[in-house]
Amino acid sequence: MTDNTDKSIHLTQQWLTEIQVLRQQMAELRQERDQAWESSQKWCRLYNTEAEQRRLESQKSQQAIASVKAEVEKLQAVDIGTDVGSLTANSLQLEISPQTTWEQLKVKLITLAQERDRLLQALKTEQESHFQTRKSLTTALGDAIDSLAKARVGSGGAGED
Repeated sequence: MTDNTDKSIHLTQQWLTEIQVLRQQMAELRQERDQAWESSQKWCRLYNTEAEQRRLESQKSQQAIASVKAEVEKLQAVDIGTDVGSLTANSLQLEISPQTTWEQLKVKLITLAQERDRLLQALKTEQESHFQTRKSLTTALGDAIDSLAKARVGSGGAGED
């Protein structure tokens, strides 16, 4: 009888130890899951922040391009002799007066065309940079989500909150 009791106590102690080990493993897996979740949330925030910055930069570039296009159109209107009543010194950064020569207008037009080309190139570069950033952040977010999914699968779905 004592032998049976000793075996029962021994088995009970083994089970209790195994239960304790399993609880510890579950706690560790929960912690890993929580860390993966926090990481994925961090990447989401970073991606959203970067995307918002890129949208603002793109919007500013579009506005600058529109402004340059408007200036070029106004200069072209001057060049072909159409009405220039809407032109102002602020919009062209030069005052059109009877003393303004065709050469001065042509120089300004060339300068504006070069500035437009520079802004278009800057926009193209910025768009490429945005694409690369979006691609990198999307990949990182996907990896974080995959890690979270693996952590959930690894825990066997047991003890999920």
